[in-house]
Amino acid sequence: MSKLEQILILDPPNDLRFRGPFTDVVTTNLMLSNPSDRRVCFKVKTTAPRRYCVRPNSGFIDPGTTVTISVMLQPFDYDPNEKSKHKFMVQTIFVPPSVTDLEALWKDAKPDDLMDSKLRCVFEMPSDSDKMNELESSKAATVLNSSKADGTSGALDDTEMRKVLEECKRLQTEVGKLHDENRQLKDEGLRMRKANQFDSSVSKSSAMLSKEPASKSLPSLLVVIAAIFIGFFLGKFVL
Repeated sequence: MSKLEQILILDPPNDLRFRGPFTDVVTTNLMLSNPSDRRVCFKVKTTAPRRYCVRPNSGFIDPGTTVTISVMLQPFDYDPNEKSKHKFMVQTIFVPPSVTDLEALWKDAKPDDLMDSKLRCVFEMPSDSDKMNELESSKAATVLNSSKADGTSGALDDTEMRKVLEECKRLQTEVGKLHDENRQLKDEGLRMRKANQFDSSVSKSSAMLSKEPASKSLPSLLVVIAAIFIGFFLGKFVL
């Protein structure tokens, strides 16, 4: 019995092209379409499983539907002199009615029931002209998106522009006021610190002055008391 021909339509049909630079993950898509009236199960394999991440790598495709497979090439040091030997294979099989166990279906599948397609991997580095075109396209897309976000006309009318300018001026005035208030608070804090230091110095001086008269008046008080006692005794003896 001859091998079954692939029932799925692959896009791209032969090559998976990855466009550099390859310093980051590079993703390309593979479209699998089922034109038949039967449910199909698929599985994606590669000769370099550590270099690629495939999502989804297996599943079911209902009749008349399409599945998009994302093939992600991991970062690597690209050598233009080295040709890629990596390959992918898409294996498919018709799903019998009432079958839901994908793993069991592949395990019990007979070789004559399998269909497959092979694709080779191609690495490409963009030329200088391609880089310029991509940059210009990116700028054009940015401008277009900005225009769409602003309105259907792609530009602000005079009224809206005046409102934006007035709002900018108001915000600038508010910022200026906040800066002035902040400067005044700093000056006020500095004056308060100086005043506190001056009050502290005055208090210390007053305390020192209040201690000096007390110490000086103490001998005078002793002289007065002594004179009273002497007068008392002299008066007593004289009488």
